[in-house]
Amino acid sequence: MLNFLQKKAITSAITAAPGLSGVALLFGALASPCAWADISDTIKPFVATTYSYDDNLMRLPDDMTGLDAPRSDTSRLLQAGLLFNRPIGRQILTGQAKWSKVSFNRFKQFDYDGKDFLADLEWHLGNHLEGHAGASYAQTLTPFSDFQSNVRNLRTERRAYVDGAWRFHPSWRVRSGLTSDRYTYDLPVQAFSNWTEEAAELGLDYLAPSGSRLGLQLRKLDGSYPNRTGDTAAVFGNGYRQDEIKANIFWALSGITQIEFLGGWVRHRNKVLSGRDSSGNNGRLSVYWQPLGKLRVTGMAWREFGSVDNSLVTSSLNTGASLGAVWTVTSKVSAEAQLRRVRRDFSAVSGLVLPGDGRDSTSTASLGLTYAPHPKVRLGVRLFRERRTGVSIVDSGNYRAKGLSFNGNVQF
Repeated sequence: MLNFLQKKAITSAITAAPGLSGVALLFGALASPCAWADISDTIKPFVATTYSYDDNLMRLPDDMTGLDAPRSDTSRLLQAGLLFNRPIGRQILTGQAKWSKVSFNRFKQFDYDGKDFLADLEWHLGNHLEGHAGASYAQTLTPFSDFQSNVRNLRTERRAYVDGAWRFHPSWRVRSGLTSDRYTYDLPVQAFSNWTEEAAELGLDYLAPSGSRLGLQLRKLDGSYPNRTGDTAAVFGNGYRQDEIKANIFWALSGITQIEFLGGWVRHRNKVLSGRDSSGNNGRLSVYWQPLGKLRVTGMAWREFGSVDNSLVTSSLNTGASLGAVWTVTSKVSAEAQLRRVRRDFSAVSGLVLPGDGRDSTSTASLGLTYAPHPKVRLGVRLFRERRTGVSIVDSGNYRAKGLSFNGNVQF
């Protein structure tokens, strides 16, 4: 548990002005020798704070008229939580618990308390059976990118999973898993989009001595929208089924380059409206490159079905690419950059005739710098810029946004 001086430092910081002065006070108070000693080998408490500016918080379209109030706002986040890691014989229990308080300077109606819990058990049975079982819970503000509203709308995400693998030969492994996801929204107007998804997976892998992997994976999804019945279901559908057969490949090309690919054929079927069925190739390609000990580059490209937080359409066919790099400048300073572009085709899976080509495109660029004055302390700054061209009828109109954030984290 925290000793008296640590508790006093945290209390003084949290009750201070929650702006940048509060950030400075928090980390100044914790920058004392009493804060550095490990409290436990199993439980690692932490506190964090973030101060952010966003010039278009609600992602409002560029051509929106009748808006008198400014679009920009600043927000402050205070967070406390703990990480835990507990070996139990050969089993390993890990997880985290976080509680957040987010407040806005102008749009105070969006103030909320967030929660984030995760527990995972890595299990082993004998020398050839292993897997994971766990659950997670997260409550946060629904992103404004797909659902614009001037009323607070919290989204709750729940997940439970179990998987296992049997290595019946030094070079061969069979694996399977079950996953259950549930999304709910507290705003009545968006309860229409509450959904659940059950997934079952089965795979067979060849494991090469080099560390590479070649496998085949079967996956079946069953999604449903429990609040869509009667005429509503007849118009929008009330769920979907998705069948996948994909190659699962990891190629350790060299010590500095690895390539991962998961892709194949996918069929997406609407439970009520067969005219909205879609099928085709889906996949994700990832390349990891570390040419120098201090530079790591990750590139990705994908074509996948995805969900949408919207009341008119709930899924889309997404194609995109991203490029990210992390540079360890010194032992205490690191920099990162990322470029990302995603195009979503709503018509491909909704069957609706939408204005234009029924697609939107979103481009994002970000830069970040992190400074670690002590192994248990991290301070950072991040800049981002985002731009979308889209379809306003599905709350995906053209918009631009940019912002800046300062953050800090202390682990005890």
